[in-house]
Amino acid sequence: MIVVEAMAIPTRNGSNYPQPFAAMMSGRTKRALGDHFGLRNFGVNLTTLEPGARSALHHRHSVEDEFVYILDGEAVIVSSDGEAVASTGTCAGFPAGGEAHHIENRSGRPVTYIEVGDRMPGDQVCYPVDDLVAVREDDAWRFTHKDGRPY
Repeated sequence: MIVVEAMAIPTRNGSNYPQPFAAMMSGRTKRALGDHFGLRNFGVNLTTLEPGARSALHHRHSVEDEFVYILDGEAVIVSSDGEAVASTGTCAGFPAGGEAHHIENRSGRPVTYIEVGDRMPGDQVCYPVDDLVAVREDDAWRFTHKDGRPY
């Protein structure tokens, strides 16, 4: 079917990060809208962060652009350049190689947003705060420590 109710797409809880980082993503749920339709060149997620949750570890992509649009609620976008409040109807973009970033829900109610990112091969993700590196290989992420040891 070409039209579906977004909330009917199953949620994906947790994270593909290795431990102990995966545990830090509690309170985040995603509905992989793009995957539902078999999209291969870019991903689209409907993401909800419960109060106190965050979108991801602080990170930046080498070749992937990212975009978020806040549908409901209020979040704080944390970047290497500072912090900004994003609320219903606002959006933010993160060009490849740009500022490291993540989103936090510091409010008392859930925040829901659409996130879009391309799926360029060879993307590498730098996590400046954590001992983690990610490389996209064959449509999957491979995680290592910064010294190259695998998780």
